[in-house]
Amino acid sequence: MAITQEYKLIDGTFSTENADQILTALLNYKIDYHSREDFSNHIRFNRDIEHSKKRIQELTQTKKAVKELIANTQSDKFNLVINSTITVRLEEA
Repeated sequence: MAITQEYKLIDGTFSTENADQILTALLNYKIDYHSREDFSNHIRFNRDIEHSKKRIQELTQTKKAVKELIANTQSDKFNLVINSTITVRLEEA
């Protein structure tokens, strides 16, 4: 039996400067996480690191797209509404 829970991670309206800081920090954390996991798995266990490499690439592209969106936004005319929900599903192994 699977159990699913949802949690709000981000839910608010932000200036372009604050939105940039929040989203950049979140994406940088995820990129750093995969970089550390990649290095650790490779060094300690000589494991395949393709999944982490792919996620780093995807997250880097997302970060670039977010930066472009914010850079193209007229900061004095717009706020950014950001909503992010995390869904956690527990499944039997």
